[in-house]
Amino acid sequence: MRRLVRFVLSALALVAVIAVLGTVVPRPLWSGDTGGGPITRRIYVISNPIHTDIAIPVDAAVSERFRFLSEDGIPANGEGVRYLIFGWGGRAFYLETPTWSELKPLPVVKALTVDAAVMHVDVAGLIPEPHPAVAGYDVSDARFAALLDFIAASFSRQADRPKFIPGAGYGASDGFYEAEGAFNALVGCNTWTARALRVAGLRTGWWNPLPWSLNLSMQLYNRQ
Repeated sequence: MRRLVRFVLSALALVAVIAVLGTVVPRPLWSGDTGGGPITRRIYVISNPIHTDIAIPVDAAVSERFRFLSEDGIPANGEGVRYLIFGWGGRAFYLETPTWSELKPLPVVKALTVDAAVMHVDVAGLIPEPHPAVAGYDVSDARFAALLDFIAASFSRQADRPKFIPGAGYGASDGFYEAEGAFNALVGCNTWTARALRVAGLRTGWWNPLPWSLNLSMQLYNRQ
């Protein structure tokens, strides 16, 4: 029994050390030139205790790029909509756990092992800033375009159209799509957000599995 306890404590300590290193070691290691010309766009990272989303400002080009959202009933062009909010995550946990009170064992098991991935899309009006759950970052047009490409490539497609999941949204303004990749505890929703931010020319930690890790590394290496 003591050996088991010792093993568990050692494993937890190792994970903690790796998580700290993953936060304080930047990716990329050197800041270099983020490129892309003048800074013109402001994007947001929206956090809760276990998950992060990216909010991008809507203009005519963005509306056209994601026109399929309106076709699937997500009010991306609705009155007052200023941002599209994208998140990537595990299918079972995302779809079967709209609130913490509805948490079930199977989605947790899949989240800790391997699960299929989905994209969640929602809309927003003005995003409050400053706010504890919101962090804003400025990027160039070129980096913003690269971010849009990354987000679009995260959707699984059938006949060159993102695969919508009918009836899977939490409310009237959001929806789910099948996504590329596989979800697990090591490569999860927050590491997807981190990859997207690096595509946008920002620096993250080397490994950011949790929102606090990602947000701290962003604060350390993206002084704006």
